[in-house]
Amino acid sequence: MGHHTNDGPITESLEDYLETIYELIRDKQVARVKDIAKIRNVRMASVSPAMHRLRDLDLIVYNQREFIQLTPKGEQVARKVIAHHEILRRFLRDFLHVDKKIAEQDACQIEHHISDQTIDRLVRFFEFMDTCPLGNQVQEMFKNCSEVNPELPTCVEECARHDTQMRQELEQESSLLSELEPGDKGKILHIKALGALRQRLIDMGLLPQTLVEVERVAPSGDPIWLKVRGFNISLRKQEANGILVERQTIA
Repeated sequence: MGHHTNDGPITESLEDYLETIYELIRDKQVARVKDIAKIRNVRMASVSPAMHRLRDLDLIVYNQREFIQLTPKGEQVARKVIAHHEILRRFLRDFLHVDKKIAEQDACQIEHHISDQTIDRLVRFFEFMDTCPLGNQVQEMFKNCSEVNPELPTCVEECARHDTQMRQELEQESSLLSELEPGDKGKILHIKALGALRQRLIDMGLLPQTLVEVERVAPSGDPIWLKVRGFNISLRKQEANGILVERQTIA
């Protein structure tokens, strides 16, 4: 969402500089232009204009060739950016099990745009998962479920998915998207496709709980035209085979 001061908005780049200054002061007690340039992998000549802008915004105390200090306002903004980063990194790494390097990169991107309300809900989610007696169990079930982690040959944890009757009922109520006829509607339950195809389907907005309607099917059965959120898209039959849906009764 970005922060603002009375003198104007604080850009993503300036927030990153504040974060670096804060961490340098925390870890080394001093922050210098050459150290900032080294950490951020930029030329020293690029750092100085940013320092001047931060000084103009009353976020740092900066005089050329001297150590850089954070003002109380600058420290407040830096702490908030770092807090957002830590919350997002924890969610991505510890709950979603995203690769550590990717989690770090994504947290850096998202931290500048996330709202206070969303951060608050994430913190409440952490509090729930950490204090609820079933929190650890739910995390382990997600981590060890082969239904959503196809790299696992079988589920490690026992759960209701292994109940034969429940599985049969689920299979009876669900269909592959490719099995729907023109005019049929379905709610997406699970994206079975893997790799690049899975990512393509996600990027097209074919997400769990999304309602889709089959408008028409080519005489050969391929491709299939769908209406999704008011838009028309087409899928190859092979792509539609990768989506499990729950048929919806047409009123």
